[in-house]
Amino acid sequence: MRTSDCRSRPFVSGPQSCLYSVFAAALVTPAYAQEVPPEDRQVQLAPVTVSGPRTTGSRTEASDSVKYAKPLLDVPQTITVVPGQVLQEQNALSLQQALSNVSGITFNAGEGGAGSGDSINIRGFSANANLQIDGLRDSGQNNRSDLFNTESVEVIKGPNSVFGGAGTSGGSINMISKQPKAHDFTEADAGLGTASYRRLTLDTNRVLAGGKAAMRLNLMGHDSDVAGRDTIFKRRWGVAPSLALGLNSPTRVTLSFFHQNDDNLPDFGVPAFRGKMLDGVSRNAYFGWRNLDREKISQDALTAKIEHDFASGAKLQNLSRYSRLSRDTVISASHVDLRGMQPGYYRPAGPQAYGRDAATTLWINQTNLTQRFDTGVLGHTLITGFEIARETYDRTTSSYNINRQFPAGGYPLARPPGYWTGTTDLQNSGRNETSLDTRALYATDSIALGPRWDLNLGLRYDWIDGRSNATTAAGVRTAVDSSDGRLSGRTALSFKPADNGRIYLAYGTAFNPSAEFLVSNGSGLDAATASLAPEKNTSLELGTKWDVLDRQLALTGALFQVDKTNAREQMADGSYLLAGEQRVRGLELGAAGKVTPQWDVFANYTFMASKTLKSLNEPARVGQALGNTPRHSLNLWTTYALPQGWTVGYGARFVGTRNVTSAGDGKLSAYWVHSAMVGYELNRQWKLRLNLENIGNKAYVAGVRQRLGEQSRSSAVEYGEGRTARVTALYQF
Repeated sequence: MRTSDCRSRPFVSGPQSCLYSVFAAALVTPAYAQEVPPEDRQVQLAPVTVSGPRTTGSRTEASDSVKYAKPLLDVPQTITVVPGQVLQEQNALSLQQALSNVSGITFNAGEGGAGSGDSINIRGFSANANLQIDGLRDSGQNNRSDLFNTESVEVIKGPNSVFGGAGTSGGSINMISKQPKAHDFTEADAGLGTASYRRLTLDTNRVLAGGKAAMRLNLMGHDSDVAGRDTIFKRRWGVAPSLALGLNSPTRVTLSFFHQNDDNLPDFGVPAFRGKMLDGVSRNAYFGWRNLDREKISQDALTAKIEHDFASGAKLQNLSRYSRLSRDTVISASHVDLRGMQPGYYRPAGPQAYGRDAATTLWINQTNLTQRFDTGVLGHTLITGFEIARETYDRTTSSYNINRQFPAGGYPLARPPGYWTGTTDLQNSGRNETSLDTRALYATDSIALGPRWDLNLGLRYDWIDGRSNATTAAGVRTAVDSSDGRLSGRTALSFKPADNGRIYLAYGTAFNPSAEFLVSNGSGLDAATASLAPEKNTSLELGTKWDVLDRQLALTGALFQVDKTNAREQMADGSYLLAGEQRVRGLELGAAGKVTPQWDVFANYTFMASKTLKSLNEPARVGQALGNTPRHSLNLWTTYALPQGWTVGYGARFVGTRNVTSAGDGKLSAYWVHSAMVGYELNRQWKLRLNLENIGNKAYVAGVRQRLGEQSRSSAVEYGEGRTARVTALYQF
């Protein structure tokens, strides 16, 4: 149960009360509009063309990114798009929940203060710095806890520096925002559920100026506990207006603003050794200090998209975004020290009541020019562009200095106190100011060699300049700079055995500079790493794609190999060498779309055989699977439309056994998680939906810190949410 001091705070208060008023106004305004005589509100609207991903059920026909100028069938790469239909059917609220629909993705646990934001692996390699919103790189500090302004989520697999820039070892993620549309609509959702779940959202769109403009507004208010983690709570609210000008004209401008506030009790899981929760510890045990720990996040983003269609058929797009994210956190790691303790007792280890006050700013501009032309018998779709960005990360650390007050006999593992009753002495412990400047030029050309063959070529050159200024509590200042420039490439040959089928062979490269995570968590760049060359990644993929059943169902399959060479390794003396090599070989299978008009399927499977090929500092890792990289993972979501307005859905997720670390010591157990949905359409305006998640209340490890743990300091695992039941009422008009 949540403590009384938390529950005393009402759901509708402060900024959320303002949101509630806006909800009411948005619902009432259309009602008044309906009273206007028909002759006074008839408007002849011109036809409007609105870009965006086209879907058939859960099948997505095309990416929203202009860098993929052709349908997904013709893109020689594994791309999985989780569409808005699936997100809504599942009541998926966060990016992590959306990505649970994509096999081959795993999540790392919080590092006890050593990092913030989402921690995601794709095909065995980190994708922390490879998340984008509408094709523009987003800050690695962002948690992406809510999808209220997200239309769909695209997962691009394989090294992808040509499209995504530096760091895309295993792939990248592109979140597509909701944009103004060419018709009026409003949808208001209200949800209640177990674990004190309460949620309100509003999505309203209005066409303006006789069809030449449109405005869209998304609002969200959320308050819930976490099932299976009774002390943890999550509160947030958000607002996202957008305005589109020049619809159905050669020049179009879209302006968007996004704001979200989060107020959470951070959760770093439970102590573990070798991936197993310690004996005597409960799954819902809380090892922090709820009266000291906090996570308050405020994020703002302003985006401008300008598009122009030339008479020649060329298309120019310019994207600009300024974003700022502030994160005020006090965290306590779930690590324990068992040395000298009686059985069943512990002393807290790792950072305790450790504060971070961090602010991230990101300015980024990207320009893309798309041209289609012929040279002799060859047809070209040429995309050229450039990108420039500057991101800063300023962080002040502090501590309440409670470590010296722990009792000599420790605390019982079965009943961690969870509430600090001693004294505190808040002191700043250091400051870190970092910046990352990137510039890039790129070009891709999809060449039609004939009716059956396509050749895809791509090049990108990145210039990356990172700088770190660290100041200790004693005032000692250390400055480190790093600069890298690298060329990335991608080539693919596609064969079209039929109009609805493709077979392709693709090769791509990517790189990881030392400054990659500089503005994600302020780490990765010091005197030992500043002069190191980037890590290198290559990918080889043989795949096929088929649109079957009258193009209602998309089937995909691919064999792939990803190699990382020049992997950074820290030696015993503290120095770093580019001495490691890692490899992941695997198979991807996917299906998305309608089997029948009533039956929709969204499913994928990934097999990954990963291993370390070379390691100087840890020879025991050679031949072992990479940490947190399961050989088998599978995801299924299927729905069936029944008569009388009923819809039923079922979901299953399987993740196989995983190594805790790349050394092979310690395993995470395989698990299945099942979910279900029942929807009922009362009429054209009202819908009801019941979502059941983790029906079997399975205790499974959703995220792991890739450390085995020691007697002096354990590791930690984060469990997935327990069984939940949530009812949502949807009102559309």
